[in-house]
Amino acid sequence: MAPFVYTSPAARVIFGAGALQFLGREIELLGAHRALVLSTPGQADSARRIAAQLGERAAGIYAHAQMHVPIETARAARAEARRLGADCAVAIGGGSTVGLGKAIALDVALESGTGFPILAIPTTYAGSEMTSIYGLTEAGVKKTGRDARVLPKTVIYDAELTTSLPLGITVTSALNAIAHAAEGLYAHDGNPVLSLMAEEGIRVAATSLPRLAANPRDLDARGDLQVAAWLCGTVLGQASMGLHHKLCHTLGGTFGLPHAEVHTVVLPHALAYNAADAPEAMRRIARALGIDAGAAAAGASRTVQPDLRAAAALFDLALTHGAPTALSAIGMPADGLDRAADLAVQSPYPNPRPLERGAIRGLLQRAFDGTRPG
Repeated sequence: MAPFVYTSPAARVIFGAGALQFLGREIELLGAHRALVLSTPGQADSARRIAAQLGERAAGIYAHAQMHVPIETARAARAEARRLGADCAVAIGGGSTVGLGKAIALDVALESGTGFPILAIPTTYAGSEMTSIYGLTEAGVKKTGRDARVLPKTVIYDAELTTSLPLGITVTSALNAIAHAAEGLYAHDGNPVLSLMAEEGIRVAATSLPRLAANPRDLDARGDLQVAAWLCGTVLGQASMGLHHKLCHTLGGTFGLPHAEVHTVVLPHALAYNAADAPEAMRRIARALGIDAGAAAAGASRTVQPDLRAAAALFDLALTHGAPTALSAIGMPADGLDRAADLAVQSPYPNPRPLERGAIRGLLQRAFDGTRPG
């Protein structure tokens, strides 16, 4: 085994149905006194309930979080936090809301050098709450970075808050989580600990979906999917992501495509692109998905005929559960594919297979058409 270093992120994580009851205690443990409650407009009612539960500890509500964190929204939220004298944020929702909390925390850190702790209450499975990755969209371009100061200090996973999540959003959110783990398995800075977490995260997420298709309010399955989100998010937070995430950030930030849906559509095609150069990762993904990975394509060299079973299985998982499988179905304009390919190779980043503009353009075309890998 090659030498490696594993650094555990400094976050407190609370799991359990009904765990929201501990919110006041967790704010107190952070040493905070005035929380700005963040949400999207669609979850404003949840934000109001959180504020009511916090009572005097709630400084106010900012219910304007948006996908891909437009810089204008981040600036307005920071101004509101300053006006209200907030010293922490409670972010209830998915990656958009957690991302807004991170933007505020980063601005506070850069402006004053002080901390602005975030307590995240995820209601989807994106995993952003377990990472120090932030993203801001300005002038149609989404830029991401890492900064330890934006990692949420506390995360409360309460399965009761997810039972009303529509099955369609559940599926795309779970596949978004799987994408983090899949790319972590071939990351240049991965390690055996992260690989174990990634494979288990994929397995738990994939096996939870049929249970939720049978009963979307299955509390145990919802709780299992939150564990998968935690595992996959932890991998995302500690390993470098490759072509898949670059494409998704480009497509989301530049063309306004919905975050989880674009991950769902692109993932099988990004894995197919990398398959020949990451055979061990493909084997582990296939095993996590319950595919017999004992034999590769009959007698063929991987470099000639890569094993595409993992990519095809994820395409089928989305299709079986009614998730989108084509960029054309989620608002991608056909005349934007060339620009997306150009942006994907504009700056270097680690990826198992070298970045080839023509091949990436072909990948995007297949994703646009919804062609099954293999």
